[in-house]
Amino acid sequence: MLLKTPLKVTAIFNMAVMKKNLFYAAFSVLLFSLLSSCASTDPYIPIDRLVEQEDFHGSVETLEGKSKTLYRGKDQVLYFLDKGMLTHYSGDYKESSSLLQRGERAIEENFAVSVSQEIGTFILNDTTREYDGEDYEDIYLNLFNALNYYHGANMEGAMVEIRRMNNKLRNLSVKYGQMMTNMQKYALENNAEIPANPEATVKFNNSALARYMGMLFYRGLGMMDDARIDQNQLRIAMADAPQIYTNPIPSSIQDELNIPRGMARLNIIGFTGLSPVKKEEVTRIFLGTAWIKIALPVMTSRPSRVESIEVVLDSGESFPLELLENIDAVVTATFTQKKNVIYTKSIMRAVGKGLAATIFNEAARQSDDNKGLFALLGIGSQILAEAGEKADLRIARYFPARAYVGAINLNPGTYSFTVTFYGHGKKVITEQRYEDIIVYANVLNLKEVVCLK
Repeated sequence: MLLKTPLKVTAIFNMAVMKKNLFYAAFSVLLFSLLSSCASTDPYIPIDRLVEQEDFHGSVETLEGKSKTLYRGKDQVLYFLDKGMLTHYSGDYKESSSLLQRGERAIEENFAVSVSQEIGTFILNDTTREYDGEDYEDIYLNLFNALNYYHGANMEGAMVEIRRMNNKLRNLSVKYGQMMTNMQKYALENNAEIPANPEATVKFNNSALARYMGMLFYRGLGMMDDARIDQNQLRIAMADAPQIYTNPIPSSIQDELNIPRGMARLNIIGFTGLSPVKKEEVTRIFLGTAWIKIALPVMTSRPSRVESIEVVLDSGESFPLELLENIDAVVTATFTQKKNVIYTKSIMRAVGKGLAATIFNEAARQSDDNKGLFALLGIGSQILAEAGEKADLRIARYFPARAYVGAINLNPGTYSFTVTFYGHGKKVITEQRYEDIIVYANVLNLKEVVCLK
């Protein structure tokens, strides 16, 4: 009896210490999570301000200076894409091409890894794995690399990029089949509810913008039959996806392959606004005796101030740039398929984490001697699950939101013109001046203009 008393006291003391340590650990996790969310600021603000001011050289320098804090080792795709787009806007087309190609290779490599390692993200969250890009990023990087090649007088290289873009679009609907298969396998192995593997819901597999560029490039190479095919495919693309193409076919399209003999044609493509970013949307579900947190990424548009664009030549001639492709809408459509995977996985993961809290809470309800300990364990596991469950908000920030096109037939020669970007009520947002642009007959004369405000 004298021997058991110290052991009993020691056990009680150790249990009290464990409860105290668990309480402090849980409280610390919760406090750190709250402080982190309150203190966080957008680290991209300095770069965004320079982009707003159309200082693309400055934005590239600022991004490079902040790259070690903006991009972790798992975020290299974002670094390549963000810097690749900003260097494109700054006119450093060779560097942009190199960066976008490296980004494309990293996307391919990381996606192959993510398919085989998808089950690992059931334990933690998606931010723990290598970023493998959003579908629209993988698609449009080829478009801008095509423009890089065009500006470098490499039309063949430009056509290769457009073909790659079209191939990716065709394969988009089946891209996530293996991921869903892996999720079903995980559910079977863990005696969980098996998620359905729905058929592809992506309604975007043909881009009017890609077809437009293909049409122009083929025309510039004198391949008129191929140019007509892409002109027709442009019309089909817009007809097949009315949820994306709510705008009419730009009026200049019908005349692209009917240039009068001896005349030249000036084409202008304009990019405006910035593509969407992700925000976290949190939902909580009551599971038995505990609340579980489900954190999901939601695409959020960044409204552009630009509503119309006009080109005025010094000769007095003018023409509008008309909306061809709403990239913002494409982002939402292409995210739909991936969203099915993300949402299903997030729910399965959150339920798995919430079960621990439910088990401890039930043990506390039934226990007499260790009610307080089990209650603390339930609270602690719920707090840890709360802090660890977060949406993957990584996304490239500097793709445009909309693409506009326009054209005019001219006598071959040298021209100067002004491009005016208008906002609401025809308020001038910015004017861009282009001097001494040589327009040749029988070649592609394509000028790119950008206003990301």
